[in-house]
Amino acid sequence: MSHDNSAENPKNIDRANNAVSWDNSIRLFLQQAGSSSPTPGGGSVAAIVAALGASMTSMVGNLSQGDKFAAIHERIAEIIGRMNRLTGEYEQLLHADISSFNAYLEALKLPKNTEEEKTLRRAALHEAALHAIEVPLRLMESCRDGLAEAASIAEECNKNVISDLGIGVILFEAAAQSALLTVEINLASFKDEERKRSFEQKVSALTQEIGELKIRALEVTRKRIAGDMA
Repeated sequence: MSHDNSAENPKNIDRANNAVSWDNSIRLFLQQAGSSSPTPGGGSVAAIVAALGASMTSMVGNLSQGDKFAAIHERIAEIIGRMNRLTGEYEQLLHADISSFNAYLEALKLPKNTEEEKTLRRAALHEAALHAIEVPLRLMESCRDGLAEAASIAEECNKNVISDLGIGVILFEAAAQSALLTVEINLASFKDEERKRSFEQKVSALTQEIGELKIRALEVTRKRIAGDMA
């Protein structure tokens, strides 16, 4: 979601009128995402992809049960619960992305005839821009958390579904990279230079951590696929 487009852009107006339900069918979601309507947009798609990463990780956990995996039983149970909670977070972030865009549109509609009105409008636009950065940043953080959980069981989970864990890792990272682009395009026009630098530092650290987690988890995944590890 970018705030660089003008208020006159009809896609901006349409987006505010298209709520996305978490309960939509996959077919309907794909139709909506591929239509001329910008909702669901990149933020919604990134949240869905992150949820798919959580689903893959949870599936691997559910298939790593029984006596053979007794040593990691408690850890697996924690991860399954964590994936369920993360999925709930991704749903909230999907709706938060749309809400922040709606708030931006409402701020654009505010009058600007007097100096007082202009001041109020600038403040509302700044607040909306702030949320447009914070929402995808929160998605990045949640994807980092999901990646860390997946990486933590890569060596000991059921080898028969290790490729599925790797897919979950890739999906988490892809969702994080997608959220990163949304953060970047909104930061580009953000006026608060001090806060902008703070966001940039946080994004840089998150991006590095996410990249390292992905590399480590996929190295283990491929070694187990090749038979180099049990």
